[in-house]
Amino acid sequence: MNSRRSASAATAANTFSPRGSVILYAVAAVIALIGLADAIYLSVQALTGETLVCGGSPDCFRVLGSSYARLGGIPIALFGALAYFTVFSFATFAAFGYNRARNLFSLTVGLMFAVTLWLLAVQALILHAFCRFCLLSAAVTFLLAGLVVARPRPS
Repeated sequence: MNSRRSASAATAANTFSPRGSVILYAVAAVIALIGLADAIYLSVQALTGETLVCGGSPDCFRVLGSSYARLGGIPIALFGALAYFTVFSFATFAAFGYNRARNLFSLTVGLMFAVTLWLLAVQALILHAFCRFCLLSAAVTFLLAGLVVARPRPS
């Protein structure tokens, strides 16, 4: 009886993999584009010095104007834009069946997740302020991490 359950579970996993993987990576690519748009907006704002439209929230200005918003003089958002573009690219290649892209997708999202946790800790524990755009980016990264955990594994 257990071997029958195991066989049907393996069959279900194999059935899910081809089409399910394509859908999962396509969804990941779209989610990454949302993060990319957010990061590009913040990058342009940081590089041009334009005033950020933040709904009148002083917290945005406190976070984005802090020393934590730049790394070596480069806006953190620019690194985020690069990371989201990379995730978008890997997700697109993974949807077309490139196994190496699947592994690189997972690795990149894992690194982004770790950096996001650190940046959220900085906002909460050091700056005592939250930027809405940063929280959107964190939500996008959390969604991507959830997709990494949910993705079908090769049998």
